[in-house]
Amino acid sequence: MPSLKDLRLRIKSVKSTQKITSAMKMVAAAKLRKAQEKAESARPYALVLEKMLVNVLSQNPDLPQVPKLLTGNPDNPVHLVVVVSSDRGLCGGFNINIIRETKHLVRRLQAENVPVKILCIGRKGRDLLRRDFGPLIIDTLSDIGRKGVTIEESSQVCTYLEGLLEQDVCGGMTIVYSLFKSALSQDVVRRQLIPIPIEQTNDRGIFEFEPSHERLINELLPKNFAVQMYQILLETNASEHGARMTAMDNATRNARDVIRQLELNYNRTRQAYITKELIEIISGAEAL
Repeated sequence: MPSLKDLRLRIKSVKSTQKITSAMKMVAAAKLRKAQEKAESARPYALVLEKMLVNVLSQNPDLPQVPKLLTGNPDNPVHLVVVVSSDRGLCGGFNINIIRETKHLVRRLQAENVPVKILCIGRKGRDLLRRDFGPLIIDTLSDIGRKGVTIEESSQVCTYLEGLLEQDVCGGMTIVYSLFKSALSQDVVRRQLIPIPIEQTNDRGIFEFEPSHERLINELLPKNFAVQMYQILLETNASEHGARMTAMDNATRNARDVIRQLELNYNRTRQAYITKELIEIISGAEAL
């Protein structure tokens, strides 16, 4: 049986932990509000821009020089899997769910004899993938969105990915990230970035392009790539804060339950010590 001193120290320790988790919950909630507003306000623009690009590409343009952002490197069989995770932990199953989906994707590609490379955005993704797929990881980008995701950070990521295409490091890209639903719900999404999937539809309108079809595509492709990456980083950032807020709320509740049980044990132990001392006093008095 633990002594009263041990129980007091443990109660004090759990209360200190409870204060930390409660503070982290409030910080995550404050960051979540801002991140959620940015993610939700950017969704319509990203959706409409992507739809516009797909409509333009669906006209079967005859381009003299096909951009690599459209088709990738067809002669290069290597497929790059971009994993967007967090740099910090204490966010429940947020990173675990992303890594689980990434492992399924990598193993499926390997089963199809497709060479795979992995780029990690966030240190946690690298740490969790290093054991199984360490040789496949080519680089890790960290501290993205540490003070809130900005379009400049998104542009830097896009420039880096475009550089990999230009250097013929990979032929295509798929990104795995978390789509924000609510503080309690985040969905892991697997999305092909390059080559751009174009929906084939029979119901097509007749368009006249001004300026030329080719110039419009060359303008839209990099802009759409940057906007979609920006939206992906915003969604992941909001999902991380939501998952952390939920995890810290659960930790605070669990700490409260542990404190209640420890205090109950402390009172019972204290009562047992008092009863034991009374019995010893009465026994000594009777012996005299």
